[in-house]
Amino acid sequence: RNSSILAWVGPPGAGRLLPRASATVSVFDSAVQGGDAAWEGLRVYAGRIFQFERHLARLFASAKALDFKNVHSKTEIFRAVFSTLAANGMRDGCHIRLTLTRGVKSTSSMNPNFNVFGCTLIVLAEWKPVESVATYDNSRGVSLITASQRRNPPSCLDSKIHHNNLLNNILPKIQANLAGAADAIMLDLDGFVAETNACNLFAVSGGTVLTPSADACLPGVTRELVIRLCQDLGTPLEERKVSLAEFHAADEVFTTGTMGELTPVVLIDGRVIGDGVPGPVVKHIKTAFKGLIDDPKNFTRLPDFAVSS
Repeated sequence: RNSSILAWVGPPGAGRLLPRASATVSVFDSAVQGGDAAWEGLRVYAGRIFQFERHLARLFASAKALDFKNVHSKTEIFRAVFSTLAANGMRDGCHIRLTLTRGVKSTSSMNPNFNVFGCTLIVLAEWKPVESVATYDNSRGVSLITASQRRNPPSCLDSKIHHNNLLNNILPKIQANLAGAADAIMLDLDGFVAETNACNLFAVSGGTVLTPSADACLPGVTRELVIRLCQDLGTPLEERKVSLAEFHAADEVFTTGTMGELTPVVLIDGRVIGDGVPGPVVKHIKTAFKGLIDDPKNFTRLPDFAVSS
């Protein structure tokens, strides 16, 4: 179904929709030259983009931290995203990878002084249900291993910049693939849990939800919502340094992310978590999370257009 999709690519004022086979960027683009880009993942539910405004705010914050010049306006990005979804007839069950690169360079170099053409915006929308081959098994839960690589500290490369330089994440993912696990837990330089290679992490111990403080991890949008849900539900929550041993011994563990929402973890490094099945706390939070999807405060409604069959 994704074989015939159209993607949006281009600089400010000159973006256009292109067929999948020709939806490419220049060999001089900064994303190709040095992974010099920022990105956001967006999920579309029933004609609504979930947390679109929040994701755009983070994209612009990353662009500012990276000192991007000639960035697309918010209006341009809205138009590009809506146009891409309309062209593909996508109103539900899809995921958007929204990428903003520093743009095309006048010559091959890592130097931003050679970026004189403005940023490149890429809107890649795909049919991708919450539970699919590209995400996780939210019904039965998943297994994790602990990676040998450590998560970048802010002193090296701040994870609060949602950047495309993902080798620090890809190497642990390779370890997880080779071990037959869904993902890999990444520790910070002091040995405390940061996040997985792709998601934020939560543990439940004695009825209290624990999540690592956002020192060496991306403070994810879904993570923020789960923290807020725990507060609204009256579920005790601690945001602090959490050790790997605490995750090994937890009653429940789950990950959070835009792509897969909330995913129970039933095995870490060969240790069964709780009873080895999704627990009551994560089930309760997942039910409450579904309610957030339908809350008008949390979504941007799409304009009317035909749905692809």
